[in-house]
Parts: sequence; C-alpha cells; structure tokens
Amino acid sequence: MITEDILNPHDARLEEVVLGACLAESAAVALVADKIRAEMFYEDNNREIYSALLALHHTGRPIDIITVKNELAARGKLDAVGGPFRITALSGGVASSAHLEYHALLLREKFVRRELIVGLHRRLAAAADETIDLDETLAELHRLLDHLEGEASFTDCMRDMDQLMLDTLKQMDARVANNRDGVTGIPTGLVDLDRLTAGWQQGELVIIAARPSIGKTAFGLHLALAAGRAGKHVVIYSIEMMGERLGDRCLSAWAADLNAAHLRTGQLSAGEQQQALDAATELARLPIYVDDNPKTGMDHIRSSARLLKGKGRCDCIIIDYLQLCEMKSEQKNRNREQEVAEASRKAKLMAKELDVPVILLCQLNRDCEMRADHRPALSDLRESGAIEQDADVVMLLYRPAFYGMPTERKSKYPSEGLGVVIVAKHRNGETGDVYFGHNASMTKIGEYVPPLEWMMKNAK
Repeated sequence: MITEDILNPHDARLEEVVLGACLAESAAVALVADKIRAEMFYEDNNREIYSALLALHHTGRPIDIITVKNELAARGKLDAVGGPFRITALSGGVASSAHLEYHALLLREKFVRRELIVGLHRRLAAAADETIDLDETLAELHRLLDHLEGEASFTDCMRDMDQLMLDTLKQMDARVANNRDGVTGIPTGLVDLDRLTAGWQQGELVIIAARPSIGKTAFGLHLALAAGRAGKHVVIYSIEMMGERLGDRCLSAWAADLNAAHLRTGQLSAGEQQQALDAATELARLPIYVDDNPKTGMDHIRSSARLLKGKGRCDCIIIDYLQLCEMKSEQKNRNREQEVAEASRKAKLMAKELDVPVILLCQLNRDCEMRADHRPALSDLRESGAIEQDADVVMLLYRPAFYGMPTERKSKYPSEGLGVVIVAKHRNGETGDVYFGHNASMTKIGEYVPPLEWMMKNAK
C-alpha cells in the first residue's frame, strides 16, 4: 500500500533538530546555508522559520530567539509558525550544533527523494500521453536527472593551501609517471602538436574549428585513430555523418594503398578489397565507439558518456559538430547565440565532470573568406563568443591550397598537400602553428615533409 510517507519522504523531527541547532548557536546557520535551502523543508512552518534564519544570516544580522521572532513578525508569519512559544521550544530542544552538517545533508536527501518522485510521476504522465513529443519527454527526463544529481551530490570544493598543494603534487607525480617524451595526455598523432599540448589533457575542452570542406571530420577521425592506437577508449558522436561513412574514411586512412574514390564508387580491385578486409580486421581491435544518432544533443551525449565512463570505456570524447547538436531547453525565446553558448558550456562541464578531454568540432563564420590569405582567426568562431571563453584549447584548421594559393604565407611551404593547425588559444600552454600533410582526398593525415625540390631550393 502506497502511503503519504512513501510519496512524500520527510522527517519532521529532523527538520526541528536542524532549526533548533541554528537557533541555539549564532554561528550555526553559516555551516548549512550553502547546503540546504528553505524549500527543502517539507513542513510549511519549518520552511518559514528557516527562511527567516537565512534572511538574518545573509544581511549580517545577529541570530537568536529575539531576532528570529522579530523577523517572522515583520513578515507576518509569527503566528503561522506557532508563535513565540514554538521558537523558544525549538531552541531549547537542541543542546548544540554538533552533527548539524550531517543532519542537513539528511534533510537534503529527503527533499531530493520527494522531487524525484514528483518529477518521475510527471514524466510518466507525459510518456503515456501520445500527443506529447517523445524526444521532448526523454529530454525532460534527462534534465530532471541532471538537476537532481546536482542536488543530491553536494560536494564541498573548498580546500586550504595544504590540501591543494598535496593534490597538486599528486597530479605532478602522475604526469611524471605517465610522461612519454613530453606527452602526458592522450597523443594527437602529430609530433609538433604533441609538443605544444603535451597531448589531450583530462578535463579540458578542445575546440577544432574550420570552414566547411576544410577537413574537420577527417582531422577529428585522425585524432580518434591516434588515441585508439595508444589504447585509449574514444567515443565519437557523429551528428553530421553516418557511421558507415566514417567507417569508409577509417578504412581509407588505415590501408596503405586503398583509393577513397574506388571505395566510394565500389570499383575496387581484388587487391584493394583484400586491403580493406585487412584494415577492417585491425580497426575492429581499436577501442573506439561511434554514435551516429542525428538528433543527438549535449544531454544525451553526457548521459551516454557517463555510462561508458562507468564501465571504463571513455577516455576521450569527440563531437562532430557543435552547430548540429540538438539544443532543446526549458528556456523559451532564446536566440541561436544563446543556444550555442549553452551547448558549449555543457561540453565544458562534461569534460570536468567526467575528467576526460572533450574535442568539439565547430564551424567558422564567413569572415575569413574576406581576407587576402583566407587565414582564420579566433574572431571567426561562429555564432558565439562563449565558445572561445569555455574552451581550454582552440585550434583553427587551414588549407591554403583550398583557396588556390600556391604557398602558405607564413612558412612559404608549397600549399599542395599542406594543412595548418593554428593553435590560437591554449589556456595552459603555448600557441602557434602546426603543419600536417594530407593526401588529395583528405583521408590520410600525418607529419608534413616539404617536397625535396623545395628543400633543395631553400637550402642555405
């Protein structure tokens, strides 16, 4: 039998103990003010008393029986909470504030359970109503769980310098132990990029931005394969491209002489078919996962990645790409810039929460097309300055040959087969240009080596 206590978990005595401790000692409210809010009390009268306590605390006024009575009287709530006698009784019912923080967390847990029950009942009703969009119902469920997880898992992030230095040295020791020729994170597959970044670092948001057709997906796939070779579990969320098309690109990138055009048109020789089979066998061993749901949003990505992380199968996340993410929200009448800003912020929070690098592919606006050399800049990030603000690393991809330029302006390298990674922002390290080589179909990416003729001509 379902009783009121089951539907609305609460403990009136627990609430009175918390209030009594706050009334008994003037400094007690400061211990719980950031842990529990007034709405977390189930009993209306207890909610009003705690609200008065918080008002006194936040305005710096002393807290005792007299000041609380006066505050409640000024609000017209003194009689509603039981009058002066109840305030006095609460104060006398608790000897001290010992165990107050623990009691506050128990009270918080009761509140979260009530919210979960109410929220799930609403989602159950929505699930049964076929006039309500199922995707929106699922999105609402994700938002409810995310919100309640935040309410339930209260963590005190305050550390003194002693603890902070211990934690910092612990991370330093881990970097020393994991260091591989200066690479402490997940390798990028490019020596110069590893030198600049020390590999992809845990908890960082990396933005890789470019104009359409420059090679965002191809470069992201190169990074995934490099991480997979190193034994790292990579999760790719491909919103733009079907998984099988990514599979084609993986085969072309892995096999030595597999022609991407032949693979696309089905005009493969017997030798190429064998190469594809061999490459597929080797690729199948890599710890890489692909989700090609075209309606994927940040809430779905976070939930999916958390499940994989819990199973030890998520060391790095790649999202292709930001502007195609589903951006539903409870907030109405938002413009596109606000939507992109929210998605970017969620990607950064996901990186910190899961403690993995999140590599987010992103489109640039048309401004770089107006420059003589078409070289992109940070200001070209499309639709939101928040992207730059949230990112730990921003990399802009540039291929001068795409714009018909014979050489790259800064390096003077011939542009054919040349790509540039412009590390335009690096919160914890250097910025600069990294050059990479690619084939004509942009399916194979590797270190850039200038043509022999160019090196002989420019030899001093």
